[in-house]
Amino acid sequence: MLAESVSEVSDATFEQEVLRSEQPVLVDFWAAWCGPCRALAPIVAEVANQYNGKLKVFKMDVDSNSATPMRYGIRGIPALLLFKDGKVAEQIVGYVPKDTIDKSISRHV
Repeated sequence: MLAESVSEVSDATFEQEVLRSEQPVLVDFWAAWCGPCRALAPIVAEVANQYNGKLKVFKMDVDSNSATPMRYGIRGIPALLLFKDGKVAEQIVGYVPKDTIDKSISRHV
């Protein structure tokens, strides 16, 4: 279940939604079968609410979208990529506490 401030992004919408965004964008690469991904989801939703208006947050299902994860070398999930001005500014792989995510985001918003 997605939080109000977290949207789905796909291979088809990635360039428009993420790379052309005026705001920094956090993309959560995940899959339904991934336990750590499900554990991280509420933290990602919390971050989305906390930075609402300053940061866009999207989730990408790696099982439904293979081109984008391949393009960015996503080998393990969950993986969070923070994009700024169309480029990867930060990358966090695996389940991490919220303060780790906050520190990465705060350097760019």
